[in-house]
Amino acid sequence: MKRMSVELVPRSEEELRADLQLLKDNTAGIGLINVPDLLRCAMRSWEGAALAQTVYPAAMPHIRAMDVDLDQPLRMAGFLREHHIREVLVIEGDPPQDMTHTVYPTVSTDVIRKFREEMPDIKVYAGIDQYRGSMRQEQYQIRRKLQAGAAGFFTQPFFDMRFLAMYAELLDGLEVYWGVSPIFSVRSQSYWELKNNVVFPKDFAPTLEWSISFARRVMEFVSKTDDGLYLMPIKSNLAAYLNGVLAK
Repeated sequence: MKRMSVELVPRSEEELRADLQLLKDNTAGIGLINVPDLLRCAMRSWEGAALAQTVYPAAMPHIRAMDVDLDQPLRMAGFLREHHIREVLVIEGDPPQDMTHTVYPTVSTDVIRKFREEMPDIKVYAGIDQYRGSMRQEQYQIRRKLQAGAAGFFTQPFFDMRFLAMYAELLDGLEVYWGVSPIFSVRSQSYWELKNNVVFPKDFAPTLEWSISFARRVMEFVSKTDDGLYLMPIKSNLAAYLNGVLAK
C-alpha cells in the first residue's frame, strides 16, 4: 500500500487534538492526515494540517477552489511554507449557506494550475467524484486536472467493489487514494442516495460491522495494487470504526 490517510474535521483545536491522540493511541499504519476546509469550523484546513503534522509525518489541507481569487496570490502560501506543508488537495467546494463568505467563479483546474505556477514545490492532488455524472464525464475532468498539473487523486467514498474495480481500470497508472466512509444509519444511507446519487449494492447494510468489513476489503485491494487508502470516518463511533479497520 502506498499510504493510508485518515480524514479529520478541524471543528476546533481542542477536538482535533483529541482525535489525533485517539488515532495515535489506538491505530497503526496511518501515514497521512487529510484536513477538509469547512466554513462552519473554527479552523481553516491549513491550520488543522499544521497541527496534525505535530503528531503525524504528513498532513494535507483541502483547498476550496471557489475561495481562491485568481487575481491575487494564494492567500495560504506563506502559511504552507512556514509550516512545511508539502501537499494539498484541491476540490471545487460547496457554496456558503449565507453571503458572509466571499466566493469566486473559480474551478479546481484553475487552482491546480495556480499552485503549479506560484508554489511548484507543493504536490497538488485533485478530487474524483464518481457519482456526479457518467464515467465518461468524470474521465474528461480527470484528464483536465492532469493537464493542469495534478499529481494524483482522492476519490469520493466507494460502497461497491465492482464499481471500484471499474474505476481502477480507468485510473490505471495514476496515483490514487480510494475513499471509504462508514454508514451507521438508514438516515445516513438516504443522504448518500439523495444528495450524492449513490446506488448501494444488494448486500449493503448501514451498520458498523458492514462498514468495517467493506473497508478491510478495500484495504486488501489497495495492498495488491500499491494504491492509497483514504478513510473518511464520521465523528460518531470514530473509535469503534477505526479500531475495527486499523486496530494495533
